[in-house]
Amino acid sequence: MKQIYTKTGDNGQTSLRGGVRVDKDDVRIETNGQIDHLNALLGVARGIVGAPLLRRVQQELMVVMSHVATPQGDENPKPLHVAALTAEIETAIDLLTADRPLGFVVPGDKPETAMLHVARTQCRTVERQLWTLHKTYPVDDDILRFFNRLSDYLFALSL
Repeated sequence: MKQIYTKTGDNGQTSLRGGVRVDKDDVRIETNGQIDHLNALLGVARGIVGAPLLRRVQQELMVVMSHVATPQGDENPKPLHVAALTAEIETAIDLLTADRPLGFVVPGDKPETAMLHVARTQCRTVERQLWTLHKTYPVDDDILRFFNRLSDYLFALSL
């Protein structure tokens, strides 16, 4: 049986896709940590509110993480589906908000949707982190757009 621990990260380094070693505080590792955090929060939110689209979002987040962890100049064989998923999210937002007044809400007024607000704020953190990453390691425009729209979707789900 393979062990879950490798001991290769004990000295403050970890691997990007393909085995390139980087410090654990590398912007790509930090970005993926923030995306992983979002993914975990979406898992909790999905368990509370359902929303089948969230499962597909979670799966795509794993693909995005593999792209973030791909060293610049290397090709990632996993295709991104963020553009199509963004279009689906926009349609879902339109349906969710069609007959609802929009404006600021106080998270927690509806306890059953409070986790969506936690996930939404983490999504905004991921978006900011991706822009930081983009300054050094260009990020696909579709990925940046996806996270912006995803936070809007999480807000719309919370209404």
